[in-house]
Amino acid sequence: MTKLLTPLEFQRGRPMKNRFMLAPLTNWQSHEDGILSDEEFHWLTKRAQGGFGLTMTCAAHVQEIGKGFPGQLGAFGDQHIEGLSRLAEAIKSEGSLANAQLHHAGMRSPEEMIGQAPVSASDDEETGARALSTGEVRQLRDDFIAAAVRCDQAGFDGVELHGAHGYVLCQFFSEETNRREDEYGGSLQNRYRILEEIIDGVRHNCRQDFQLGVRLSPERFGIDTQEALEMATLCLNDDRLDFLDMSLWDVFKEPVDETFTGRSLLELFAGLERGRVKLGVAGKIGTPQLAEQAINYDIDWIMLGRAAILQHDFPNRYVADAAFIPVSLPVTRRYLADEGLSVKFIDYMATWPGFVED
Repeated sequence: MTKLLTPLEFQRGRPMKNRFMLAPLTNWQSHEDGILSDEEFHWLTKRAQGGFGLTMTCAAHVQEIGKGFPGQLGAFGDQHIEGLSRLAEAIKSEGSLANAQLHHAGMRSPEEMIGQAPVSASDDEETGARALSTGEVRQLRDDFIAAAVRCDQAGFDGVELHGAHGYVLCQFFSEETNRREDEYGGSLQNRYRILEEIIDGVRHNCRQDFQLGVRLSPERFGIDTQEALEMATLCLNDDRLDFLDMSLWDVFKEPVDETFTGRSLLELFAGLERGRVKLGVAGKIGTPQLAEQAINYDIDWIMLGRAAILQHDFPNRYVADAAFIPVSLPVTRRYLADEGLSVKFIDYMATWPGFVED
């Protein structure tokens, strides 16, 4: 049997029934107050029905001022628990693990959306973001932890902390965006400190078998590739964590940093020393052949994003025919509606060049 269809055991909680994980995907579908909508519920549960071993929510913001997108799911208040509970129960009823991704956009929160200047690790002239005080950094940490507790109460199997793609945790990691002079700035150890403290808080405040993962990305948004490798190594050897999700943009591309020329990003991260933490990757894995090629590196699972938008049942199709040919782009609005996308989500996908037919 192909590795993609074998179960994956974590240190904590239930195993994944296969190695297909739904990537956390922005979709603009929930209510503006962060409460789960029927449209988002339908989109996610349809992927669980389609055979994904783990179904991840979109980025759910942990502070009201951390909102980064229209119609973003929220986890910043107890008013969200009812919807999150409904979602977690439905995903799990399909035999899929239910995980929520926890997020704060930081300087990438549009001022017109949140009604005030955005916040970040340091002042940012381009976005108008102001630096968080040390006390506010600790409140941000506590709000990530509180959001994880809500997801635990809602019945999720676990959460993923979004430390990638230039959002607030990533803004702390980068020397370009973090010029702080307190304990949260300076050395990589200090810039990584907020994540360390969130991990510790989640582990101490959630149930013992609650799964905890982190998403990181190399390159872009001021992230140095060598430092990304060092942060990934820290995560992969941290027994408080269950998994590390590396969002590589394109798993088979070579790094921009010429120091690492001759190896793909996938090779670099798959080759890191690690303990019991499981490693998965995302980035332009769109066909069964690419999925098999990726999983044959020393990784534990793959994440599907665009491929899962296009085919809600990619894993089930793979079970039936490992050589199936996915739909090609562009696709019609009718096709995407049949795949469980609402008009709002389809409108968002129409902003991606070449995705939706005119």
